Amino acid sequence: MTQTLSVAITGASGRMGQTLIGLVNASDKMDLSGAIERSGHAWVGQDVGEMMGGAALGVVVTDDAAAALASADAVIDFTAPQATIAFAALAAQAGIVHVIGTTGMTEDEIAALAPYADRATIIRAGNMSLGVNLLTQLTKRVAAALDTDYDIEIIEAHHNQKVDAPSGTALMLGEAAAEGRGVALSDVSDRGRDGITGARKPGDIGFTAIRGGDIIGEHDVMFAAAGERIILRHVASDRSVFARGALKAALWGHGRAAGQYDMLDVLGLSD
Repeated sequence: MTQTLSVAITGASGRMGQTLIGLVNASDKMDLSGAIERSGHAWVGQDVGEMMGGAALGVVVTDDAAAALASADAVIDFTAPQATIAFAALAAQAGIVHVIGTTGMTEDEIAALAPYADRATIIRAGNMSLGVNLLTQLTKRVAAALDTDYDIEIIEAHHNQKVDAPSGTALMLGEAAAEGRGVALSDVSDRGRDGITGARKPGDIGFTAIRGGDIIGEHDVMFAAAGERIILRHVASDRSVFARGALKAALWGHGRAAGQYDMLDVLGLSD
């Protein structure tokens, strides 16, 4: 009998946490070994299945992340930057796979993960879906093919509870466009326009963030020139696409050498 992958889920009460728990519970390739929440949360000490409104799953929500990760093969983490860094230390201590879908991380926060990659397999991506990662590759190639006569604009839309902007996916697409152009995104990023801003600077990569309702995730990459526009688009209609990608990453990472990887590695799309 094939051994299943034991998975711990952080932020168990959140939208993504509950989606992940449901998919893990339904999988024949993995089992739920831990559900983690912050200290003082109402779910701590309760069966996670019952707190989700269903049958008991036999997994009690805990605020002892170290203990939960010690008994897991992988942890899937869609939380907040500082929490993710703390989980990275615990995942390295346990020597397990750490799948990171947390967005809004600064360059310094991302750099803080590096020391833990010596002892853990870290898979981090601004977006875990297959479609978005294909869009990233397409964006890079189109940007490389078109010169600065084509202005690049990235437009993203999410629900009204999202706390970071631009989204991690938008920034991932911006990085791909900048790489295609052979420039650093930090040098050409234009994230704020208000008032008399003057004409658009040639070569800049612009970002627009829309927040409203229950939009799960929409991303457009527009290449606009005189007389024509090329628009690459991805629309997520169900957040399970991100969760399924994260589970795929956990399975791929199990038994992999310690180090830092992304979804392009998981999907075999790395250059």
